[in-house]
Amino acid sequence: MSDVSGRITPRAQRGWYKRNEIALTPWLFLLPGVLFFAVYVVFPILQSFNISFYKWDGLGEAEYIGLKNYTDLMGDRNFEISLWNNLRWLILYLLAIPAGLMIALFLNQTVTGIRLYKSLFFFPFVISQVVVGLVFSWFYLPDSGLLDSFLQWLGFDGLNVLGNPNYATYGIIAAGLWPQTAYCMILYLTGLNAVDPEQVEAARLDGAKGWRMLWYVIIPQLKPATFIAFVVTIIGALRSFDLISIMTNGGPFGSTRVLSFYMFEKALSEYGFRMGYGAAIAVVLFLIMLLFIAYFLWSMYREERGR
Repeated sequence: MSDVSGRITPRAQRGWYKRNEIALTPWLFLLPGVLFFAVYVVFPILQSFNISFYKWDGLGEAEYIGLKNYTDLMGDRNFEISLWNNLRWLILYLLAIPAGLMIALFLNQTVTGIRLYKSLFFFPFVISQVVVGLVFSWFYLPDSGLLDSFLQWLGFDGLNVLGNPNYATYGIIAAGLWPQTAYCMILYLTGLNAVDPEQVEAARLDGAKGWRMLWYVIIPQLKPATFIAFVVTIIGALRSFDLISIMTNGGPFGSTRVLSFYMFEKALSEYGFRMGYGAAIAVVLFLIMLLFIAYFLWSMYREERGR
């Protein structure tokens, strides 16, 4: 760029990057993360969609069969059981959100021993799911487990939770709720630190207290934390694999299977090595997750636009 006399201005002397530095610098910082996300998340998802149209054992030549894997799913009783179990996980796992909120409200107070209470409630979050599964497996042991001993002490018959098809899924969900509630608690504790004290004080002056204060003043300011809690809890419920693998391995009689575990069985275990069929299950699971997450994102977007 030059002025009237034909001389080149300082802006024109600078290189292309210098002229666009403000716009480009954020993208340069984001580029490594975007590349990793594309390679390790987006590409495998697209590859799963592609494999689901093939009959393939993972080693030999893949045979294109179109939508046959999906039509086979419609008549697969084990797939139906897994889908219904995932629905149970999804509904009951959402209990972690209000439970986490209640615990966070309790821990957000200044009382004697609050640090000890925080440590105890935080503990389930830092241990692995495998350890949680083992602990609850011992807790549910018939005759010698703590639950059985407690029931017998109260005068009831013992209960073989993990050996009964009617109770096993609920027993595993209860085990999963323990660390998930701790995670939601941490999210809400962080959100409570950002609550505007002026709004709380103004509500107090207007006579709001108790549940009215919580519902009309506190919870609306916790919507970002609630959104993250919903998304993480839904994803955790739909991809529940490790607890089932440790506690029942899909039993008894396949009654505790979920989609992620059934996908593993079909694609990688001794039951078949049907990679295409397993990929079709993975696609169904992904679409269910996408449906819920897209709904929450759209709800948040509409709310932000309405402000």
